[in-house]
Amino acid sequence: MQCERHIDVMAVLNVTDDSFYASSRARTSPQIERRTEDFIRQGASIIDIGGCSTRPGSQPVSFSQEWERVREGILAVRRVSNDITISIDTFRSEIVKRSYDLIGGFIVNDISAMEADENMAQTVLSRALKIVLMHMRGTASTMQSMCHYQDVTKEVKHYLLSRAAILEKEGYSLSDIILDPGFGFAKTTEQNYELLSHLSSISSLGYRVLVGLSRKSMIRSLLGIDVEQALAPTQVLLLKSLEEGASILRVHDVASAVMTIKIYRQLNY
Repeated sequence: MQCERHIDVMAVLNVTDDSFYASSRARTSPQIERRTEDFIRQGASIIDIGGCSTRPGSQPVSFSQEWERVREGILAVRRVSNDITISIDTFRSEIVKRSYDLIGGFIVNDISAMEADENMAQTVLSRALKIVLMHMRGTASTMQSMCHYQDVTKEVKHYLLSRAAILEKEGYSLSDIILDPGFGFAKTTEQNYELLSHLSSISSLGYRVLVGLSRKSMIRSLLGIDVEQALAPTQVLLLKSLEEGASILRVHDVASAVMTIKIYRQLNY
């Protein structure tokens, strides 16, 4: 039997019009507020707000458009709840600065692990913000041509440790840094499953590990299904990720993830 660890469900709130799963999009304040109420009622502990789609093949929107979307999103979420933890999915330090001035602390969810914006590390450090560092290569439009690895798990782990070290040398503790192996980002279907099968080599490092597996192409391409059919197999992968030590599940379907966590706990405690 294992010692119980804290597990969070991070709900995906896309304030965009082109995210890969249409049902995750919420573009108006009333839509965002209703979605937030649903997420909280279903058991989410974190809401991840994204104003710029980063799905493979996408092109980033302008800074002004991203900020307009994120601002609307965080204000709408805060109108519903002052207690729910907010995460902001952005690689732009200016989005972080403006968001902090607006609502104070939150989690930065940076798919580029602070590489896309040279000011991100100092922005996060100066505001003592928790951050998710994700592994990827290239950009959203080029990443799927950059999938060559000798050992995908070893290389992802080495990269994430090197990015975390930037913050640690400035005094950040392991608890302030969250690692995300970046399923679906610059990885083939086979590499994604290999990485998931060996995720414990990353979760055993002492950091919290976030997994984003919800309805992703690694499920759809393997099974030959569309995004609407991918809920049940998503739960299989979430259960595996929990067994491998993940502690934050980033999902579109909060209620299903909460049930999966309950089953995992029943199996292990």
